[in-house]
Amino acid sequence: LGLILNSLFFSAQDKPFWKDIQEFKTIDDTKGIPAKPILFVGSSSFTKWQDVNDYFPGKTIINRGFGGSRLLDLNYYADDLLNPYNPRQIVIYCATDNPTAAEVFERFKTFFGKIRQKYPRVPVAYVSIKYSPSREKFWPEVTEVNALIKSYLKTQKKAKYIDITKVMNDANGKLRTDIFLDDMLHMKPEGYKLWSQVMKSHLK
Repeated sequence: LGLILNSLFFSAQDKPFWKDIQEFKTIDDTKGIPAKPILFVGSSSFTKWQDVNDYFPGKTIINRGFGGSRLLDLNYYADDLLNPYNPRQIVIYCATDNPTAAEVFERFKTFFGKIRQKYPRVPVAYVSIKYSPSREKFWPEVTEVNALIKSYLKTQKKAKYIDITKVMNDANGKLRTDIFLDDMLHMKPEGYKLWSQVMKSHLK
């Protein structure tokens, strides 16, 4: 039995982002979990938004964005990400890369279903995938995924689609590259400031 348990433990450690999830558990044990937080879950654009609470005064946000995670990873760690927090609202941001738009959409529906199993009445908001200059080859998939999820959320109760596309464009409708870091993937504080202007009216 001991060998089996050890094998399972080390197998879990081999999974992508396992250490990130353990770190969240350590933070929760050390700092405690505030009552009824807004739970942010998703990939690196949330991970790097470390000062997110400063952008939304009066809101209590727990940021559980991790690494370059995908919806595949959110589904795998769904219990760890959802169970401890009893949130007043869940906000999702997750980028896309290689999978087709249809695959990403199915993964989103799976994750949304997991949320609804655990929290049938908690409002859910999805932040549209941004058009990162370094991932221009994926822009057609981004457009399709965003459209599919937007249409889907219209059919769901207590669900919102937050479109951050227009606010990231200049007066000519072109994506502002000056709000990105040198990697042209992640954003400077100015980018998050623009996001917050759109998101603040949607947060509970």
